[in-house]
Amino acid sequence: MRNSFRPWLTVLGVALLPAASFAQSAAAPAAAAAPQWTLLDPKANNTMGISADRAYAELLKGRTAAPVVVAVIDSGVDTAHVDLKRVLWHNPREIAGNGKDDDNNGYVDDVYGWNFLGGKDGRNVGTDTYEETRLVAKLKPLYEGKSRSSVAKDKQAEYDLYQRVKKDYEKKVKEDSENAQQYGPMSETIGKNVDIVKQVLGVQRLDTAVLRNPPTQDARLKTVAAQWYESLKATGAPDMESVVTQMREAAESAQKRVEYSLNLSYNPRADIVQDDESKVDQRGYGNPDVMGPDPLHGTHVSGIIAADRRNNEGVLGVADAPVRIMAVRAVPDGDEHDKDVANAIRYAVDNGATVINMSFGKYYSPQRKAVEDAIRYAGSKGVLLVHAAGNESNNIDVVDHFPAAIAEGAKATYPNVLTVGASSSKNDEKLAADFSNYGKRVDVFAPGVNIYNTLPGSKYGNESGTSMAAPTVAGVAAVLKSYFPQLQAADLKRIIMQSAEPVHTQVVKPGEEKKKVDFTTLSNTGGVVNLYRAVQLAQQATASASGSTSAGGK
Repeated sequence: MRNSFRPWLTVLGVALLPAASFAQSAAAPAAAAAPQWTLLDPKANNTMGISADRAYAELLKGRTAAPVVVAVIDSGVDTAHVDLKRVLWHNPREIAGNGKDDDNNGYVDDVYGWNFLGGKDGRNVGTDTYEETRLVAKLKPLYEGKSRSSVAKDKQAEYDLYQRVKKDYEKKVKEDSENAQQYGPMSETIGKNVDIVKQVLGVQRLDTAVLRNPPTQDARLKTVAAQWYESLKATGAPDMESVVTQMREAAESAQKRVEYSLNLSYNPRADIVQDDESKVDQRGYGNPDVMGPDPLHGTHVSGIIAADRRNNEGVLGVADAPVRIMAVRAVPDGDEHDKDVANAIRYAVDNGATVINMSFGKYYSPQRKAVEDAIRYAGSKGVLLVHAAGNESNNIDVVDHFPAAIAEGAKATYPNVLTVGASSSKNDEKLAADFSNYGKRVDVFAPGVNIYNTLPGSKYGNESGTSMAAPTVAGVAAVLKSYFPQLQAADLKRIIMQSAEPVHTQVVKPGEEKKKVDFTTLSNTGGVVNLYRAVQLAQQATASASGSTSAGGK
């Protein structure tokens, strides 16, 4: 996920607005609900969606689909959501709530999946530390104040690691401290202005419809409305009320990160999970609470993949029934632990998942080998892993983002891992999301800006990030596997990559506002994934394979 408030910094040049200075006027009509642009077709709808609606209408209608399980390794999933409850995976060999491991898989009462961030007593880790925090806490007592030459040669690599991670840690402390101090007052100022403008205009909501044509003749109010309208478009926010809420939450989140995620003394895992983190082959720790304390991220991700397409509620997932979502909780508010990621992958594979979505990542991986072994294990079982490229505008050919797309020391990326960058709805200079990581280790781009989908409590809302792009691709993979079950992980990866036709639009390079590049230079394929073309390619591949088999049997 990502919330960007940069466009609002200039808007705050407007002082607190006096209500009495504006004339009263009638309310403007409310805007329509946010559409799911992700599912639209680039040519027919002039929107850079994945052509899902077209694929179902023209290519998949009347075809029989096979069951597919997609594991969502994430923060947790709202299992009661009206658009998810019918599409959740249920462990067929486990009896709910009896306190027994009925299927003898090492996990008691794992009906919907498993939670590797829980304790046997039912408690859960919510906020956790960053990997930088853990490494600094571990290495600081060993190397702080020392010179490299004073350290034993076999420890100099670890000394160098400490110097790098310390720098990154201090940068995060500075940024989050500044954000906590900035966004709080900013949200108060804009919030007061929003209340004043709503009162003056006599409206309940300040969305783009109202702000584009405010029902007033007051020149100053029109200027403010125009500024807010442009900023709403720039951020993708639906209305001013949500901007205020997001700013307030951003301030609170930044403060929480300073107090907890960046706190060198904070270690909730030791008290709650009580595992031995150094033993990466340890299994069975955790509990069956797959929702956890904050399932927002995982709920949104799950809906993108497979929100119920047949219940006439809310939104549509990319994949239709009989695709099912297996919830595996391993991502706290903070950085995931390598041990949990490795175990989550193995749990998903061993319990029948053929596609795994991984909308998380970090820049240090102290137990990298355990994760690499799990990825290879998934590959040996024909399981495709779809990973979010990350949201820091980094070139991941140069800066590793973990789980990395390539094993340490290897020359080629994993054949069963797809890495996904985030794209936006229009084929213009902003097609590449400004926050998205990029590079040749990014296989494809997919919709990841202003994505409307499921939120906890049977609610819906917009989120942005490569976290939203990855499940879009995982949904495509699930559709292909469901309708063409003979396709293996390597086949799915190849077909999905081939579906992303190169787009030669000049776009703003992520992280460099004044530099434009050809969109094709930002990923391996240079394109945006497309379900319609992927289904066509799958039809061709399976027909060809069938023909070869028939010919060989004569």
